[in-house]
Amino acid sequence: MQWGDKPYHSLDYEMKKRFGEKVYRLALNGGMTCPNRDGTLGDRGCIFCSQGGSGDFAASASLSVTEQLNQQKALLLQKRPVRRFIAYFQAYTNTYAPVGYLEKIFSEAARFPDVAVLSIATRPDCIPDDVLALLDRLNQELPVWVELGLQTIHERSAAFIRRGYPLSCFSDTAARLRSCGIEVIAHTILGLPGESEQDMLDTIDYLNQADIQGIKLQMLHILEGTDLADYYRRTGFPVMSLEEYSHLIIRCTERLSPDIVVHRLTGDGPGRLLIAPEWSAGKRNVLNYIHAQFRQQKTWQGRLFTAGAKEPERTCSLQTAAANQPKEDTECQTLSQYIN
Repeated sequence: MQWGDKPYHSLDYEMKKRFGEKVYRLALNGGMTCPNRDGTLGDRGCIFCSQGGSGDFAASASLSVTEQLNQQKALLLQKRPVRRFIAYFQAYTNTYAPVGYLEKIFSEAARFPDVAVLSIATRPDCIPDDVLALLDRLNQELPVWVELGLQTIHERSAAFIRRGYPLSCFSDTAARLRSCGIEVIAHTILGLPGESEQDMLDTIDYLNQADIQGIKLQMLHILEGTDLADYYRRTGFPVMSLEEYSHLIIRCTERLSPDIVVHRLTGDGPGRLLIAPEWSAGKRNVLNYIHAQFRQQKTWQGRLFTAGAKEPERTCSLQTAAANQPKEDTECQTLSQYIN
């Protein structure tokens, strides 16, 4: 099989190819916030985002980066022998701070013993030129990955989830990062209310043409304490079953360029917060089921891949993001109609 024992270009396969061994993530918290939380664009975050800012499994921001890395490393070593790591800044928006502070924490992580990759999760409207220059310099020392929260290409859905920037912003930022040789990983959410299967496949087709190097595919999690949870309780909108999600994952992966590394096929929200889908709590069982479906259907990543998706217009800045934020669509009853 092209990618070892999996029918897709997995991160595990890619890391073994590059470094000759398995590489593990250490999830970090840089102590930042987000323009969707501090009042710049909004104060309630994206509707699906927990109070942990998608960093519920990251270490505590009260610790230094070195202390967090040591803590996370020790936890891993209790389970298995590990020699190389990805320093993953996960919580909130990890370029949303003065460049001097970012240089301090990113450099500290990059120079930690046995760190092979520096991975930074952020928003595409939060990478000004001075931060890009910093990432460019660091990328000369070790591989730097920037993970951008796209979720969907559809502006109506983006308005619903309060993403806060237009699609052109993602395109522009991905191109700027690639001009520095920095690898781009796109985050997508499958199962957003109102999106059809074709809508989600359109997002995959767009990303095939966006010069990304990696993708994270995840079902929509409904977590306690989010506005999405309130919307779910008020409307009871349908969430996918495991069988439906597996079908969709296979359809998406068949369309995905074989060059794009799949960093995630599923996700596991914190058990104490997870409302739905309940089946997603058993991540290993979910992956086993999806892998079995790949085998049963005799299919693989890129089987239906075709090039030629239209390139969107490229223009963006943090200052104009609020002005460019998509307007609510009356056909899609947006969340503001359901929040008191």
